[in-house]
Amino acid sequence: MADEMPKHGTFCWNELATRDIGAAKKFYTGLLGWTVREMPMQTGVYTVFKAGDKDVGGMYAITPEMGEVPPHWMGYIAVDDVDALAKKTEELGGKVIVPPMDIPEVGRMVVIAASTGAAISLMTFVTK
Repeated sequence: MADEMPKHGTFCWNELATRDIGAAKKFYTGLLGWTVREMPMQTGVYTVFKAGDKDVGGMYAITPEMGEVPPHWMGYIAVDDVDALAKKTEELGGKVIVPPMDIPEVGRMVVIAASTGAAISLMTFVTK
């Protein structure tokens, strides 16, 4: 992520969930010229896509514990308070799909779905 914190309500990250990390790396690096940087996470390895020197998105493997989740891209929107918006999501008839959780050294995130069923992730970043 850039040093400047994204503003509330703006798209700030893109993330690919896939069952075939190797094929996805080959496809996106070949198609878009991205490079990758890998880092450990609690459930395995997280791959960061880079366009030049800029981190533009990430990728993780869908595990058997996640069930039949199809491969997909997820957009993230920066918000000031993930927990408050998770509560407000339910008040407005939406659904919290993945409850608010901490991402070490990054921030706090939640996956929600609007009443229409469309899913999105919200992220509150740790300030430096």
